Amino acid sequence: MTQSGRPAQSAPAESLAAACRDADFVRLQATADGDALAALGQLAAALHATDTPFHASVRAVPDITVTDGDLTVCLGADADADIALTDEPLSATAYTAADDIGTDADAVLALAGAVAAGYTPGENTPLYEPATAKLDRRPGVAVPVGGDTETLVDGLAHSTLVHAGFSAARDTAAALVGGLDAESLDSETHRRIASAVALRAIEDAPAHAAERVERVLRPHVGGPFATVGGYADVLDACARRRPGLGVALAIDAARADEEPRRADEALDVWRDHATAAHTGLRAGETARHNGLFVVRVAETAPLGTVARLAQAFRSPESLALAVDGERAALSGEHAGEHARRVGEQAEATATGRTTTGYIEGIDADTAETEVRRAV
Repeated sequence: MTQSGRPAQSAPAESLAAACRDADFVRLQATADGDALAALGQLAAALHATDTPFHASVRAVPDITVTDGDLTVCLGADADADIALTDEPLSATAYTAADDIGTDADAVLALAGAVAAGYTPGENTPLYEPATAKLDRRPGVAVPVGGDTETLVDGLAHSTLVHAGFSAARDTAAALVGGLDAESLDSETHRRIASAVALRAIEDAPAHAAERVERVLRPHVGGPFATVGGYADVLDACARRRPGLGVALAIDAARADEEPRRADEALDVWRDHATAAHTGLRAGETARHNGLFVVRVAETAPLGTVARLAQAFRSPESLALAVDGERAALSGEHAGEHARRVGEQAEATATGRTTTGYIEGIDADTAETEVRRAV
């Protein structure tokens, strides 16, 4: 990561808003995940509403370039920027900052970002009440498509909030839904599908899978992608696979006067991302060490998602590492800390926060060896 000699600040919402109000030009750089993307959308929409020029970009390991006279904000990494936002959920802090700038911030987008970060929406956050005023809650599963059993099959097959036998396996998902023998998606059918999904997700899985699967259950319904959890899944997919599309999607969503454009294209990205992630995890070569579960995958697999799914539904250890020969991703306890330490030892570029970490420019053997040492 480029070093400029200026230390990053851990920014509360108030100081972030004040800096954006005073800036003539703002560079927003976000890590490649749904929470950071939702945060970027909030701030970019606020800057647009106040006629402040900005540039927005998304990368797994942000390449920070600080320019005199501009404000550089890094969302998701403790980078050498003017301001860095690292406290999760990032989207909640960005929501408050956007509101302080003087715009009507999008609470539903912020809530989706929090879900993408792994949080269960709660009433103690400032965005929960304004978000849920626009949403309903029902039994069932959180997918970004809805309406009938066919779209439910599509949702189950391509969700990355869960990993089970029906993931990236449309026929298996169809058999699961068909086995309910339901004529319509009423409340009872939604309850039965949720139970079936939960049972299959914890089958032959580590004990903590029972907690992880809760992210996909009992969804908040509404927003541009059927459910908040489904919205989070689409944001995460676009951030990882098509960041340019993700930026446009998040900015459109955060602007009250516009519906997100290219929603169908975003859903196609979501399907491709899920297929690559689930297939990569199943086909990957695995190894288990004390405190670490390793998955070696093909270069086409989205490493961050593979690592997250492996840690949640495959790994008996507290930390999962996904590698493809040139990059690595970590998910689990102290993942960001471990990634930064390995980056220093291996002279590779790395970033991370809380339970996620990314390393670029590192081969699979070195990544596995150095992470084992760090753990």
